[in-house]
Amino acid sequence: MMKLSAWRQMTEPGCWAGILVVLCTLSMGADVQKALKKPSMPSIVLQRHKRDWKWDKLYAYEESALKTPPEKIGKLENTHFSVSSRYILEGEGANDIFTVNDNGDILVNAKLDREKKSEYKLSASIINIQTGRQVDKNDTFVIVVLDVNDNRPVFPPNLSGSISESSTAGSIVMTVNATDADDPTTPNGKIEYELLNGTDLFKINDKGEIHTSKSDLDREKQSQYLIAIKAKDMPGMESGTNSATAIVTININDINDNIATFKSGKYQFGVKEDSKPGFEIGILWVEDKDELQNKDPSFTVHENDKVFGIKRNNEKDGILTLKVPLDYETKNTYIFNVNVDERTVSKSPDNQGPTLLKRAQISINVIDVDEPPVFNQTEYKFEIHEGPFKSPVIGAVSAKDPDKTRHKIRYSIEDPNCPVAVDSARGHLSLKRQLDREQKSSYTFNVTAHEDIQNGLKSYAEVKLKVLDINDNAPELTNGSNVYVCESDKRDTIIGTIGAYDKDENSGRFRFTLAKKSANFSLYDNQDNTARIVLKQGGFSTEHTVEHALEIEITDGGTPEQKSITVLPIKVCTCQSGRRIEYCKAYAQTGVSVSALLAILLCIVTILVIVILIVLRRHYQKDVLVAKSSGEIHEQLVRYDEEGGGEMDTNGYDVSILTSACHDSSFRPGAGSSLYAMVKKPPACKGDMAVMIEVKKDEADHDRDGIPYDTLHIYGYEGSESLAGSLSSLDSSSSGSNLDYDFLNEWGPRFRTLAQLYGVDGSDTDSSY
Repeated sequence: MMKLSAWRQMTEPGCWAGILVVLCTLSMGADVQKALKKPSMPSIVLQRHKRDWKWDKLYAYEESALKTPPEKIGKLENTHFSVSSRYILEGEGANDIFTVNDNGDILVNAKLDREKKSEYKLSASIINIQTGRQVDKNDTFVIVVLDVNDNRPVFPPNLSGSISESSTAGSIVMTVNATDADDPTTPNGKIEYELLNGTDLFKINDKGEIHTSKSDLDREKQSQYLIAIKAKDMPGMESGTNSATAIVTININDINDNIATFKSGKYQFGVKEDSKPGFEIGILWVEDKDELQNKDPSFTVHENDKVFGIKRNNEKDGILTLKVPLDYETKNTYIFNVNVDERTVSKSPDNQGPTLLKRAQISINVIDVDEPPVFNQTEYKFEIHEGPFKSPVIGAVSAKDPDKTRHKIRYSIEDPNCPVAVDSARGHLSLKRQLDREQKSSYTFNVTAHEDIQNGLKSYAEVKLKVLDINDNAPELTNGSNVYVCESDKRDTIIGTIGAYDKDENSGRFRFTLAKKSANFSLYDNQDNTARIVLKQGGFSTEHTVEHALEIEITDGGTPEQKSITVLPIKVCTCQSGRRIEYCKAYAQTGVSVSALLAILLCIVTILVIVILIVLRRHYQKDVLVAKSSGEIHEQLVRYDEEGGGEMDTNGYDVSILTSACHDSSFRPGAGSSLYAMVKKPPACKGDMAVMIEVKKDEADHDRDGIPYDTLHIYGYEGSESLAGSLSSLDSSSSGSNLDYDFLNEWGPRFRTLAQLYGVDGSDTDSSY
């Protein structure tokens, strides 16, 4: 069974007794309806016959006054309940917000807030007090919190909207959406809107949509409106309602509904005559009530539109510009009109009438300046053929003084490397040297024109000279290195394809022929600036010392025609399959050039001179041997210009005594030089040179009458036991070794005669010692 709390009076603010009665009547059955007919009855019990528990849902109002808490909202009933049993309550808010007494009455002990929690789920059970055992199974029920109107509508922050000016009536401006925390399914949560001002221009409906009520919004008169809006719940009721107000900002967007006009009817400017095209003369100020993005004026120049033009600046005013240079001497004043127009999406009533300044008069005064010379052309172009020239004159440049003074003009070229000279008075251009197109095909230089007065002004003109080609270069052979003969090549084998190259341009088609017929090769012109070389017969070998070369004549077909003869050496190679080269032996050409002959003769003369010098040396060495055998000749090996011996120069050391001591048994003391003391001990022989030197040192140290020498002469002497023999130059005068000219045999058959003439004779040996 389910009990309901006592119904509130129908006239109590915020009460929904009528609606609740209908809901309860539809859902609770006949017993509940009977209970509703008895207002004095404190609670209503819902009978359920198909179960032991006789209740389902309970209802409680939020924000109850609770004058005598706790407040009873229902009662638990079960067929198994007795005086020895007790109800147990569990679930959300059990034993805290909600409690049950021994009779099964459910009590509310605190205020409820539907906006925080709209229903509570609980369960109930019965236990025996004596045994503590559960009498019946648990059953769940729900306590529904009924809404009362305790919340005001709330507007979102910063409410603003916009609409274009001149919009039609009924156009939507924006939508206001206020919220109410109360139950939206009841009038407590429903909202109605009302405009508190601006009703002559705007209106609002129940959905919060703001519309225009007229079509005469004008941004130029008022660009923004502040509208107060009231939002109230419980539509249609006056008492017991909650409301809120907010300010909405409505911006009026601009459209292009105003034309641009001149701020003044006359504009006057001064312009120097040397101003360049594109020069900005001045600004034509215009007025447009629309915003900048909707400002779109266009300008038209009358009478002088080829001299002057107008463009817009960032503020979309007109900028008067110069299209062509001005000349004070020709015209010094310009007067013309300029119109301004603008296409608009609609016409503003305040922007019409004949008083609007749509046309302005422009006055231009040209200011005279001292101008530099002016060439009759901004750029000059000339052409001339390369090579020797009949007339050095290329062309002429011309400039004049644009001022009234008409000063004389002088011409010059400042670049010293320029191949062109200019006549200073007449401006005639002429060549200083012969040109070669293959070295440089074009020249660009400046000609200076200056007034023939002190500190006269200058100007420059660019001259472009193109060098035209003549057929002055002979063709050259190409791809010659790809021509070779394989030992396995047969007759009619193409051993290579040659081409030609010519430094001239458009020299025509090259023609190939053999300047001298060949017994082994043929040349065929392919008629496409190439030629093929074909083998007449096979049987070539790298072992044969045969020279192969072709003299090929190439004609370029130009005017005048140029030809060249090139000797193409052909090498014989050992090849693998597919004519892949494995080894090649290149043969010299059959003819020898003059330079090669001169080189060969020079080599032969050099060899002859060397041979003569060798023969003379051998003859001189033999004479020295004869002289040494008599002991009359002294060999000077070392000479020092050192101080010593009483500030006198040291003489050369005579080593003939030392050498004769080893080779001549007739050595006698006193036969040597008088500069050194005689050797008193037995003379040194082979292997005893060091002993003799020590003896000489000892004598010099103990000789009281001898003058001491500042320098000790040290001679490198190889001992007799050395396998390498003596490396000293002391015996060079007596060695007399002969040169071996047998290596000339290896130079080829041409040098065999020289090898026989100057070969080593077996009698010329060192046995003379």
